[in-house]
Amino acid sequence: MMVHIPGVLSREQVAQMRRQLDESDWVDGRASVGAQGAQVKRNRQLAEGSPLAMELGNAVSAALMANPLFFSSVLPLRILAPYFNSYGGGEHYGLHVDGAIRAQRPGMPALRADVSTTVFLSDPDEYEGGELVVVDAYGTHEVKLPAGDAIVYPSGSVHQVLPVTRGERIASFLWTQSMVRDDLKRAMLFELDTHIQALRGAHGESDATVGLTGHYHNLLRMWAEV
Repeated sequence: MMVHIPGVLSREQVAQMRRQLDESDWVDGRASVGAQGAQVKRNRQLAEGSPLAMELGNAVSAALMANPLFFSSVLPLRILAPYFNSYGGGEHYGLHVDGAIRAQRPGMPALRADVSTTVFLSDPDEYEGGELVVVDAYGTHEVKLPAGDAIVYPSGSVHQVLPVTRGERIASFLWTQSMVRDDLKRAMLFELDTHIQALRGAHGESDATVGLTGHYHNLLRMWAEV
C-alpha cells in the first residue's frame, strides 16, 4: 500500500530545514547500506547521529506522529531516527530492497522495517529526474511530490531513485515498525478507518459508526503486535 501524505511539514519548516542543510557537510550515502546496496547507491547524506541530523530528525518524526493520515496508514509502533540525503549531478540509487532489520542508536533495540517513508524537501521544479520509483504487485509507480509532502510504502518493495540530471533533490527518509506487520492487513484497517471517518463527517456519530469503530478496534486487537 502506497499513501501520499500532503503537508507533513509546513513551508516554513521546510525553508528552515533547507537553510540548515545548505550549511551542513554531507558524507557518502553508502555509509548506511550493506555491500549489495553500496553497489548501486550514489548520493550524499547527513552523518548518522550528528547533532543536526538528530535535531531535524526529531522535527520530522514529531510532524509525522502528529499527522492523522500517517498514523492511520502506518499504525506506527516505533520510528527509526530519520536520515537526510541529497542527490545531484547524476547521483542515483539503483533498484534495491530495504533491509528488514535496522539498527538503532546504542542501547536501543533493533527495529523491524515494515514501512518506508520519504519526506520531500525539494519542490519538483527545483530538479530534473530524481523520481522515487516503487515496484509492487500492481505495477511501477513514479513519485515526485511537493516539498513537505511524504510518501509511505512497504519496505519490502523493490524501489529506486532515478538520476538527478539538474538541480538538487533533498529529502528525509526513515523506517517504521508498525503495530501490524502485514501490509494487506494494514491496508484493510486503513480503508475501514477512512470509511468510518467519512461516515462520521457526513452524518455525525451514530450507532453505525460506533459499531464500525468497534469492529476496527477488534481487528486491530487481533492483529497488533505491541
